[in-house]
This record gives sequence, structure tokens and C-alpha cells, in this order.
Amino acid sequence: MDYNLEVVTLSVSDVDRALKFYTDKVGFNLDVDYHPTGAFRVVQLTPPGSACSVQIGVGLTDAPPGVGRATYLTVTDLEAARRELTERGVDVSDIRHKAPIEDWKGGWQPGLDPAHRDYASFADFTDPDGNTWVLQEIGYRPNASDR
Repeated sequence: MDYNLEVVTLSVSDVDRALKFYTDKVGFNLDVDYHPTGAFRVVQLTPPGSACSVQIGVGLTDAPPGVGRATYLTVTDLEAARRELTERGVDVSDIRHKAPIEDWKGGWQPGLDPAHRDYASFADFTDPDGNTWVLQEIGYRPNASDR
């Protein structure tokens, strides 16, 4: 049996503000904005290249806004992803990597893992409500200009 993660629901205080953040700044695609009544609205957004979407809205969850923690977005080039997001106005943390990676016990060093090892380099950002996102580099593929 395959189990596919389809949707992650995040609680936000202002759906329109969150929608603008996720589409204009983070670059997610808007799939659905359905609001048949004032008590129910579902907005579904999908990160480019992802099979899993994010839902925000009204009447979807009783969780307080901003409790989403450490939702991961994996990228093949963390520096490029961080640069793209900061250019779009997202406040992204500095890049850090696990250290020492061979015997990792929670320590960090600034910058990318020098060998671009999978699952070793990270950066973070938050949405306007405080839901946190982690960017993680997997499958690094240098750009032609980097070679």
C-alpha cells in the first residue's frame, strides 16, 4: 500500500494576507480558493515541483494560528533557493550545516556543508503568523555557471 502525503493544513489569522505571502513572496501556486460562506474557506497552494499541497482557510482546523512547526521544503540548491526567496522579500535565516556530520549530535556550523551532502544543510523562514518552514538541501546539482 502506498501512502501519499497530499495536504498539510496550516492555521492562519488572516487568509488573504497569508495567501499573498505564499503566492507573491514564497512562489507557491494557487490551486483553489473556495469560499461558499463566511464561515468556510479553503485555499490550497502547492510549492513548485511538489506533490503535496498546503491548505489555509476558515473552518478547516481549530488549531490556533502560527502553530505549524518545521514543515520541510527540500531543494537541490539551497543557496539559490535562499537567494530567490530573499529577493522576493522573505526573511530567510542564514544557512547552517550539521557538524560534525560523521557523528552528528545536534551541532551546527555556519554555511553550506562543504561536500553538499544530502540532509546536511538548512535555512528557515516563517510566515506572517509564525508557522515555520525549513529549507533542506537534497540532491545538489550545481548550475552550469557554478561548474
